[in-house]
Amino acid sequence: MATHLVWDWNGTLLHDTAVVVAATNASFEELGIPPITLERYRELFCVPVPLFYERLLGRPVVGEEWEVLDGAFHRHYRALVAGVALAEGAAELLAAWRAAGRTQSVCSLAAHEQLLPLLARLGVAEHFTRVDGSTGGGSVTGKAEQMARHVAALGGVEPGSVVVIGDAVDDAVAARHVGAKAVLYSGGSHSRRSLARAGVPVVDSLADAVRVAEELVTGAPATL
Repeated sequence: MATHLVWDWNGTLLHDTAVVVAATNASFEELGIPPITLERYRELFCVPVPLFYERLLGRPVVGEEWEVLDGAFHRHYRALVAGVALAEGAAELLAAWRAAGRTQSVCSLAAHEQLLPLLARLGVAEHFTRVDGSTGGGSVTGKAEQMARHVAALGGVEPGSVVVIGDAVDDAVAARHVGAKAVLYSGGSHSRRSLARAGVPVVDSLADAVRVAEELVTGAPATL
């Protein structure tokens, strides 16, 4: 059974966690909320995003306050993301996996209309058989239903051969929802300690993520 990789984007292939924190703090400033450090962000961050705000502020964020925060975050993020690069080694790993005749795709909570041009600008769009970004609601509901639609649309790919590689506990939850496996990368939005709660392998590099992913499906590490 050939391994199919489903990659997360933000914080996994795209090395944007520092920019996400900067955009978060810029949106907080608009509402008079104190800034958050990168370390505290990585300890507290979770999906759905309103739960992250609740964990941080000690109270629910709903209604107009949520709309303002969410809108401000995306506005600031769009202004900052132009200078963000891929994670170390990501381009080479994607190219090698494709060159070896393997398949891979992207399932992300990033807005779909923004995701496609970014993949093209960074020169990796051609490596994926399918790319699905969010068309609304994912940051509030989580990734599970989006992952179910994504895997179903892959065509001919059995869930048991799918490994989701992401940087968030929600990636593991989404993988479990569709009967896939997951490997979590500690270089993104979550600390290693918070990722350990997911009960799946946690690695410190994308190269290790690919190696472990292949082992989970075939019992042998990837040789690229």
